[in-house]
Amino acid sequence: MLDLLAGDVVVPDRDDVAAAIGRNRAGQGVPLEVMLRTFRLGGQIVWEALLDRAREVPDVDFREIAAATWSVIDSMSSALVTSYRRTELEQVRRDERRRHGLIEDLLAGSAHDATFAARAARELNLPVHGGYLVVAVRGERPNVEMGTETALAALGIRSVWHDRVDTMVGLVSLEQRDSSAVLEQIRKRIRGRAAASPVVAGLAHIDTAHALATLALETLPVAAQGVVSLEERYPEALLLRSPDLTELMIARTLGPVLELPAKEREILLHTLAIWLAENCSAANAAPRLHCHRNTVINRLQRIASLLDRRLEGQRSYLELSLALAALDMGMSPTH
Repeated sequence: MLDLLAGDVVVPDRDDVAAAIGRNRAGQGVPLEVMLRTFRLGGQIVWEALLDRAREVPDVDFREIAAATWSVIDSMSSALVTSYRRTELEQVRRDERRRHGLIEDLLAGSAHDATFAARAARELNLPVHGGYLVVAVRGERPNVEMGTETALAALGIRSVWHDRVDTMVGLVSLEQRDSSAVLEQIRKRIRGRAAASPVVAGLAHIDTAHALATLALETLPVAAQGVVSLEERYPEALLLRSPDLTELMIARTLGPVLELPAKEREILLHTLAIWLAENCSAANAAPRLHCHRNTVINRLQRIASLLDRRLEGQRSYLELSLALAALDMGMSPTH
């Protein structure tokens, strides 16, 4: 400060000391408020010492001394704050990159190595062992409420949420909690369509859980909202796992109906889906289809005639249901 006041420091370098202090203290984790208070105290000590010496010198302009002194203090404080904030931001970015890398490695299966699992658990504040859910979310951003990690932590639920290119992924530790109760808390904070994996044992199986959560997510229509679990989508997941067989099944099961003009095709497929959903009861399906029971029966007979098979029977119900589910997922038959 005295060098600055005396003009012995070149102007472009005048704030190097304050900037260096800001960088060092930010790296040490010293709060910025503490540093600014230190500078104010230091400025006060210098100011009081200058006043004492100035009284010994005749014809001193105290206002000029005051203006110069506090200008130097203000300049150094500004340099300190700028350097501190820049260093703090760089640390945050480094931490975010490190966290991003750790989670990506977990999703890639690196936690099969016990040493890596222990390090990841320590740095992400997650347990190595115990039940885990992985939640995959898609939809218009933000598809998960801001502060979800903090909100869940307030309930004692440890988790990390990771933004990927097309998906938000949550790693949620159950720690003896019931998975359905934890999922209920997560559902309150999801805005897009989402799917949860089955419970897996520990970080070592996060990659498997992520793959299953993503598979369940792929079974959902684009317009879907909310969270489903893989257990609710097993038939659809099986269809996705065997796309070639699924396409052949669609063609074999519904091929002639799919070749009809669009309007008739949609009416017949919708009627078939509602009939199956109503336990194959034309009487129960009619109100949902807004038509008479006989109309439902006539449409079903038309389908049976096109397919050249009976619609009744356990195997028929299974094949027709699976084929309709595959169509709902956007899968098409192989001709």
